[in-house]
Amino acid sequence: MQHPSQAVSTADPIVSVRGLSKTYAGGFQALKRIDLDIHRGEIFALLGPNGAGKTTLISIICGIAKASEGSVVADGFDTVRDYREARQAIGLVPQELHTDAFESVWATVNFSRGLFGKAPDPAHVEKVLKDLSLWDKKDNKIMTLSGGMKRRVLIAKALSHEPKILFLDEPSAGVDVELRHGMWRLVRELRERGTTIILTTHYIEEAEDMADRIGVINHGELVVVEDKHTLMRKLGKKQLTLTLQHALPQLPDALARWPLELSGNGLVLTYTFDTQRDDTGIAELLRALGEQHIAFKDLQSSESSLEDIFVSLVSQARETHAP
Repeated sequence: MQHPSQAVSTADPIVSVRGLSKTYAGGFQALKRIDLDIHRGEIFALLGPNGAGKTTLISIICGIAKASEGSVVADGFDTVRDYREARQAIGLVPQELHTDAFESVWATVNFSRGLFGKAPDPAHVEKVLKDLSLWDKKDNKIMTLSGGMKRRVLIAKALSHEPKILFLDEPSAGVDVELRHGMWRLVRELRERGTTIILTTHYIEEAEDMADRIGVINHGELVVVEDKHTLMRKLGKKQLTLTLQHALPQLPDALARWPLELSGNGLVLTYTFDTQRDDTGIAELLRALGEQHIAFKDLQSSESSLEDIFVSLVSQARETHAP
């Protein structure tokens, strides 16, 4: 859902990635000259199949991995030259549940704040734990918590030093639906307070529900970066599905000019059209059906979801990289 009241500044990106490449010792190129600006105060979703380069890109921006080429600036600081200042601006919630198992929730979150050179602030830590429904678990050892609770602790650790930029790497992996929706609410609240959120996900509905902009990465390349609604308008398709009264053995030649598909043993006719076009061609098609004495008993329309668009973009990218 877009938040019109939350103005996103395009003039002053909070994260700026230029010419970023990563090649491993064996020759595998995980990232290929990535250029990307993340705007202040937005929720940016990075989508891509497993192995596409999502985690590598985040790891380099956060200073955990080194790039082979290129540069990253976070909140005005070069992540290599001004590592400490850049890293202080960033909170990272990794995929893996690596936590200090024998520490209490309170101790580990408090310690994380100190790691970033922040003065003790029990009131802030208390607020973070309450926001994440962890307050009643504050004295529990982390090893006793469920997987979902451990993931909340990771988020609390990432928020302990009040970062301006929060990276969530597959935040809903292994989390039940109820906790996932609670997490989404928290992400929106953080954005409303001014935190910039970058998340990777393979839950398409997560991006469709929350993101302002979407980037799709595949084979280490950014396939597209676009405002969510613009992307869906540009690449979305609408379909008109007609259930016929009598089965057709095949499409008549007179209907060959329309992108039609006959299915359901000749009883279902599907017409796909571009959402960008002023003239959908539906009226003309229905007229042509009448002229061919093809009657229908039901008519339904549907629109592409973000998942359809994602699958289409990744398929196109695979064809481009096919030998």
